[in-house]
Amino acid sequence: MREYLRVMKAAADGPRVKILKMLEMRDLCVCEMQAVLGISQPSVSRHLRLLEDADLVRSEKEGMWTNFRLARPEEVNQYSKAILEQLKGWLKKDQSIQKLLKQAQVVDRTTCGS
Repeated sequence: MREYLRVMKAAADGPRVKILKMLEMRDLCVCEMQAVLGISQPSVSRHLRLLEDADLVRSEKEGMWTNFRLARPEEVNQYSKAILEQLKGWLKKDQSIQKLLKQAQVVDRTTCGS
């Protein structure tokens, strides 16, 4: 039950859903997500920590960057796997998500901090 609740709580938040939708498209670093979402770096990091704890997101170091990606099916518990699979079809026609994804396609870590 604890695992189920952790996943549901992590997935039941607007900014975290937006992060998951962006990560469906491509790996992103914190500053890229911050630029697209328009929220502070500590807020993005807190959301990512909750998503990682819920087995929805993974991070990987690449030089000076930490990239975040969706967790792969073989890396997650059954509840995270189900949410990630269902999320692919959800919100496709939502205008705010479409706008967000367009921004996430072009955000660039080398310029997002300037």
